[in-house]
Amino acid sequence: MAYPKVIIIGGGFGGLNAAKTLKRGKLDLLIIDKTNHHLFQPLLYQVATAALSPGEIATPIREIFRDQANTAVIMGEVVSIEKKEKMITLRNGDRLSYDYLILAPGTRHSYFGHDQWEPLAPGLKTIQDALKIREQVLMSFEKAERLDHDTEVEKYLNFVIVGGGPTGVEMAGAIAEIAHKTMFKNFRKIRPERSKIYLIEALPNILTAYPESLGLRAQKDLTKMGVRVLTNKKVTNISKEGVQIEDQFIPSVNVIWAAGNQAPAFLKTLDVPQDRAGHVMVKPDLSIPEHPEIFVIGDAAHTKGKDGNPLPGIATTAIQQGSYVAKVIRKEIPKENRRPFKFLDKGSMATIGTKKAVAVMGKLKLTGFLAWCAWCFIHIIYLIGFRNRFGVMVEWFYYFMTSQRGIRLIYRSIEKGLPSQQDE
Repeated sequence: MAYPKVIIIGGGFGGLNAAKTLKRGKLDLLIIDKTNHHLFQPLLYQVATAALSPGEIATPIREIFRDQANTAVIMGEVVSIEKKEKMITLRNGDRLSYDYLILAPGTRHSYFGHDQWEPLAPGLKTIQDALKIREQVLMSFEKAERLDHDTEVEKYLNFVIVGGGPTGVEMAGAIAEIAHKTMFKNFRKIRPERSKIYLIEALPNILTAYPESLGLRAQKDLTKMGVRVLTNKKVTNISKEGVQIEDQFIPSVNVIWAAGNQAPAFLKTLDVPQDRAGHVMVKPDLSIPEHPEIFVIGDAAHTKGKDGNPLPGIATTAIQQGSYVAKVIRKEIPKENRRPFKFLDKGSMATIGTKKAVAVMGKLKLTGFLAWCAWCFIHIIYLIGFRNRFGVMVEWFYYFMTSQRGIRLIYRSIEKGLPSQQDE
């Protein structure tokens, strides 16, 4: 007897949870991802800021499903979907058929029509992104130590984070701690604690998805940590010399982009309505129009909550959607009998620094040390694998006690792009 073929595109929170829910289903399941690992993206900024190593927040997808007999895993990049033929095409030309298709590819950073900024202002979505940012941040301190002229030193000790959402806030706080605590007494010519960290947000407040009071508290905490928070300011240009923010120019070689997301281009081949960022406008059952066998979940989907606003692009949304879609497939529920997906809001939280965080769970709002403890606990619970949980707890405890980040490694030469200095 031939079992239904189910293909899941993406090994993030949504795809992973859908696959786990289908564990006992009588079907052939194939997971396709561009990488070989599941990435715990909420902690990716800690790799970028030398607090954790990649292996502590990533797990091979094959290892996760080693005991799930109905599941196979391949690496590959999807370039198109042919709905009528029920086929997908990979980058190398391979074509695969399906009976059900779950699209959970996540998103990439969006530069709002200024893609030329990407080499100068990397975003943070992959391990490669995080390692590139980590090396750039650490290298900047090393280059500043080699320079004599204040104007040259300044652009290496200025750090600009564009975007005041959770990722931007967490990056700004972490870089402030690196400069003001971790690097303290590490250098002889420069003083890292004099670094300037800027957080730029185009809207009136940071953390706009949170209650206003929590956004203001986060801004207050960041300011105390030495971060210059600029709200109601738009970036108008990014160059090798720095960032133009309306009428203000900040010289910097350290620009990090955390301002927007965009869905993968291959979703356009579905030929269905999408919003401005490319998210697919799905039906209440998370399927696409006229094709109840194709589902889009997680960050790539445009879904609305009870209040009519789009659901947040966070892990809990993707996890719940993955479970919902998997149950529909496992039970083979016809389109007309499917109950609409209902999102259970379990709250949101963002860390600002050691012992500083904000959290909202229903009507409950937490700040400071209590919110930080809740943040730590939740993130440890959601990590996959005992080894990862134990490793992260050890690193966090070490950092809590010493303020030292243990993954401060640079792998490339300092000489490229370093201005020459002549002894006088």
